[in-house]
Amino acid sequence: MLLRLVYLGMASAFSMLRLLPMSDRDKDVEILALRHQIAVLERQLNGQRAGWPSRRRAGSRPPAG
Repeated sequence: MLLRLVYLGMASAFSMLRLLPMSDRDKDVEILALRHQIAVLERQLNGQRAGWPSRRRAGSRPPAG
């Protein structure tokens, strides 16, 4: 679990560092490209909204307590 947390932290830090040298126009172009990819995915899913699966459907159990 700790290793996963470290990995996610490092991945997000590197993704933020990648955005530093980008201009606002480059960032806007990347956002438009990502929105287009989501639109294509939703068309392939027959109009269903693309999103993250809930933890319940992914098979994880609620915390014991």
